[in-house]
Amino acid sequence: MPAFTIHLFGKFSVACHEQTLAVLEAGKTQELLSYLLVQRDRPHAREALAGLFWGEVASDRAKKYLRQALWHLQTALDARGLSAKIISAEHDWVQLHTTDALWLDVAEFERACAQAQGARGRELTAPELARLRGAVELYRGDLLEGWYQDWCLFERERLQNMYLTALDKLLFHCTTQQDYEVGQTYAALLLRHDRAHERTHRQLMRLHYRAGDRTAALRQYERCRVALREELDVTPDRRTSALYEQIRADQLDPQMPDASAPAASTPEPAAASLPDVLTRLRQLQLVLTDVQQRVQQDIRAVELALKQKTQRILHR
Repeated sequence: MPAFTIHLFGKFSVACHEQTLAVLEAGKTQELLSYLLVQRDRPHAREALAGLFWGEVASDRAKKYLRQALWHLQTALDARGLSAKIISAEHDWVQLHTTDALWLDVAEFERACAQAQGARGRELTAPELARLRGAVELYRGDLLEGWYQDWCLFERERLQNMYLTALDKLLFHCTTQQDYEVGQTYAALLLRHDRAHERTHRQLMRLHYRAGDRTAALRQYERCRVALREELDVTPDRRTSALYEQIRADQLDPQMPDASAPAASTPEPAAASLPDVLTRLRQLQLVLTDVQQRVQQDIRAVELALKQKTQRILHR
């Protein structure tokens, strides 16, 4: 069993042998640890970390605060004999290593999603299906709920997008396997995060109808119509309206495959509805934001290093 168990989904919690570590529950030490955990297994310049967490104060003071936070973190780990295994704190760089001594829900979640990456919902193998189900169970809430730092908001959006992709694959798998009740659960989770996702509404309408509940299918259309109007100020796509009319007339073949619900890894049809286009644009924005953030971090590290050298020259 790992010595440390850390949860970042939902409320932050860290425990050693099932005992909460209060020293890691405080302020910047907790935030620093969380950041290093999310950005694990890669080095971070001390200047960049100091600027990220204490950018409102002078450089020397920011570095002092960073040293103090690292000391609190290392002290807590040293008490369990784990500091040397998990934290590498050099003169200019800091890095956190994931080892067998540390269990992190975000790491397990990302690993499970990566192992099923590229697999279509209809083609999921038994191991891939088990991994995705496990990943969804790990996601007990958005990353570090209640935190609003820029870095956290970005990572929260990235992980949430992975979660929605996993749900979408599981939903399509349930649809093709005629596992209607479980599919309804995954669809409800999807709509809880994106209530205007029209394709999910269509899938849920079909699931209700195929399960023999035409009334629920028709009500789902009304929920879709309201969500699209309130969230995006648009009306339902023609495919959604056509599906509604077929269900209302009781003319939808219960065994007909859902051609409008491709696997999460495949693109939408060329005639995608406006809500689906907006979803894809949001995904593209995430990729661009990731690149921008990493470039800005590198720029800040260089600027801070130059500023430090300038101050040293001026004080000679």
